[in-house]
Amino acid sequence: MAQIIHRSTNLLKTVSAMRTHPPASTTPITVETSLPFTGHNIEPPSRSVETTPQELLSFFRDMVLMRRMEIAADSLYKAKLIRGFCHLYDGQEAVAVGMEAAITKKDCIITAYRDHCIFLGRGGTLMDAFAELMGRKDGCSKGKGGSMHFYKKESGFYGGHGIVGAQVPLGCGLAFAQKYSKDENVTFSMYGDGAANQGQLFEALNMAALWDLPAIFVCENNHYGMGTAEWRAAKSPAYYKRGDYVPGLKVDGMDAFAVKQACKFAKEHALKNGPIVSRTLHVRPWSTYRTRDEISGVRQERDPIERIRKLILSHDLATEKELKDTEKEMRKEVDEVTAKAKESPLPDPSELFTNVYVKGFGVEAFGADRKELRAVLP
Repeated sequence: MAQIIHRSTNLLKTVSAMRTHPPASTTPITVETSLPFTGHNIEPPSRSVETTPQELLSFFRDMVLMRRMEIAADSLYKAKLIRGFCHLYDGQEAVAVGMEAAITKKDCIITAYRDHCIFLGRGGTLMDAFAELMGRKDGCSKGKGGSMHFYKKESGFYGGHGIVGAQVPLGCGLAFAQKYSKDENVTFSMYGDGAANQGQLFEALNMAALWDLPAIFVCENNHYGMGTAEWRAAKSPAYYKRGDYVPGLKVDGMDAFAVKQACKFAKEHALKNGPIVSRTLHVRPWSTYRTRDEISGVRQERDPIERIRKLILSHDLATEKELKDTEKEMRKEVDEVTAKAKESPLPDPSELFTNVYVKGFGVEAFGADRKELRAVLP
């Protein structure tokens, strides 16, 4: 996160220097969420959210950086420099940024396979990300995980997971450890609407409720699970009510401040009362399964970055040109790191045998006919 904070601080200094009477970076600003919250078995939080000029500017910079990273990843994938799968997060940046603004690195996050921006928000670097995407040894998982398996344990990020819904029970395990250790932190288990009908999700909810775990279940509802419309897959798309006995909260996932307020509220609730389900409603307006009119409408009216841009301009924190310069700077940074990541070497073939078996047992690897000894593991 230090890298992102450093970038945001630099933007604030640049903008302040260019303006005659810049507002103090810590002067409180109150904004209202774009849509009201809706609660299930719980009183929802206030729509009024407090922020500062520094936070607004950092939100803009971080979200633009995430957007540029995903656009670059899309190009790398189409150029076949990223192999396997590549699930992008552009359009959902408000969730990653808003969530981080409400929690600490001692709180845990575990998610599905759209993990690039969550990783960046947790303090991962562009180099860690792009090298991993291209299967290079300088990646965050040493080039062995790829797009779906980013990881940063030291910052409380327990990865992207490729099996739909499988991360949710693991998130309950993290929350159980937090309660056992009495460390007053929480775990955010993130999943999509496509995973919302998984049996393991309901098993995890049941255990979390029985044991009053500090677990927050976040359903990122894009209305399409891998292209399948939610009305075709779910009898009830009111995912925040799916916990039944577990309280729920419906949140506008296109509004970074709504997400910030919801996560702050959910953390306080989970520490006192146990689990809560949060359903963030958002749209990835770059998908082939959406109509052109739907994509155009979302880009013009609901883009999370544009909302932050309008807030910055309305509070006279920066000019349109200054924000455009920031976007150019982010694009340049992403391009430079992408070029550098391409030069990172591939993992040594011996890495195929690491992190598979416990060391010290003399495990032998044979060929398919079990006659030719290929390697003896350490």
